[in-house]
Amino acid sequence: MTISQAYNAWSQQYDNMINRTRDVEARAVRDIFKHDNFEKILEIGCGTGKNTEWYLQKAQQVVGVDFSADMLAKAREKITSPQAQFIEADITETWQFEHNSFDLVAFSLVLEHIEQLDFIFAQAQRVLKKNGRIYLGELHPFKQYQGSKARFETTNGDVFVLDCFLHHVSDYCAAAQKQGLSILSIQEWFDEPTVENSPIPRILSLVFEKKN
Repeated sequence: MTISQAYNAWSQQYDNMINRTRDVEARAVRDIFKHDNFEKILEIGCGTGKNTEWYLQKAQQVVGVDFSADMLAKAREKITSPQAQFIEADITETWQFEHNSFDLVAFSLVLEHIEQLDFIFAQAQRVLKKNGRIYLGELHPFKQYQGSKARFETTNGDVFVLDCFLHHVSDYCAAAQKQGLSILSIQEWFDEPTVENSPIPRILSLVFEKKN
């Protein structure tokens, strides 16, 4: 099963199942940008629109991209705002957006499925406006060291573990610096205190800025 096929299957239950990684990442992005507003956001890996609805409160326009047609169908069902646009695309191929067109490019739980980061950062840098920012919210490498991967269980009990690649903090920073991006923040996000066995951060977030 390919990654896109897996997410197509997952789309039927993604919003309703218990998913601490999804929920902690959503908490992270809302905290990081709670005081910010944007003109145009490019949301990579928008999925079912789990963050899109919130981004629409922060921006005049949000473009959501995903390679799962079924995830996008769920997003379109939930979100009918004319400020939102959803596009099915593979981000490992050249992005069909103009240079300098977004002031935030956001990746949520996407890059663990991407082996080579350099191309992705080059494309993100290209479509960013001057002083635009890149946000990454990814499964923390500490969790990956422990064997955590994106996975889901179907209603009939079948468990699917998705192909994932380990990226260290330094890998993200190196890919960003190759594109002349500045590091604004690196943060770690933990499960809620009520969750047992949560001394290891679940989500790693990074924010970069395009200076020129």
